[in-house]
Amino acid sequence: MNKQLKKILKTILPIALGVFFVWYWYNSTSANDRQQILYYIKKADLFWVGFSMVLGILGHVSRAIRWNYLLKPMGYKPSLSNNVLIILMSYFANLGVPRMGDLLRAPALATYENVPVEKGFGTIVTERVIDVLMLFAIIAITFLLHTDIILSYLQEIGLPINKILILLFLGLAGLAIFTFYIKKAKNSIAIKIKDFINGLMEGALSIFKMKNKWPFIFHTLFIWGCYIGMLWVIKFTIAETMSLSLSQLMVAFVAGALAMMFTNGGIGLYPIAVSKALAIFGISAVSGDAFGWIMWIAQTIMIVVFGAISFLILPLLNRNR
Repeated sequence: MNKQLKKILKTILPIALGVFFVWYWYNSTSANDRQQILYYIKKADLFWVGFSMVLGILGHVSRAIRWNYLLKPMGYKPSLSNNVLIILMSYFANLGVPRMGDLLRAPALATYENVPVEKGFGTIVTERVIDVLMLFAIIAITFLLHTDIILSYLQEIGLPINKILILLFLGLAGLAIFTFYIKKAKNSIAIKIKDFINGLMEGALSIFKMKNKWPFIFHTLFIWGCYIGMLWVIKFTIAETMSLSLSQLMVAFVAGALAMMFTNGGIGLYPIAVSKALAIFGISAVSGDAFGWIMWIAQTIMIVVFGAISFLILPLLNRNR
């Protein structure tokens, strides 16, 4: 498969998958259910929707501050306004092409703050490693809080516990074998993989060596707190979800976060994943779907509006550079 075809597939497949899930959702709900869901969306309390968007913006501002903690040890301190605009712009770009935003951030930082692309990209990789570790931690905490009910639900939908445990064991065994092989192998591909993994680990552990490690950790926790908070406040827009606890909503948060990995901005799949997660706690499909769509619409509007504004404002603020 040539590089051009790979690029096309990486761009088209997530979009096609998102369109498929929208079609799937539409065809799997009755006309009456769709009417009810649309009613809930139209009647959603705009205060809580707006509050969710504000939390999202605060999370992005915090991410911009945290970014400077990674850049400062290298002798760079970009302006906070540029960092915020570049981050919002990158999330907007991700809606069109997956991971395109991450590729745009480093060149934009180089253009407006004279930070070498390779150094800027290195900090972005470190950020992503930290974020993946945070997501894994949240998944682990959520599973521990609701182990019985999650396992019961998986068994109910046809995923027996024994098969899940076997798959988990095989996965861990495969990871252990792969790690052992990479450490011992001498061929060029294995060495490149080993160097890449070592680089990621070094980047993740570097936060404990930096001067501002505690502010960095605080902002990391604050960012993810905002992400969870964005979803938590949406519960007040649907009568049936108001009684859900934070720990219960974390199951929906994890489901939605995983859905975001497979389609552009979670289009189509995000509402389905969130609705299925809420069904574990007895929330009806109609209320669950409405919750998922309200959350997705709110965060997508936030990214589209502020991301598009950032594309326009960033060159204007830096017109002398």
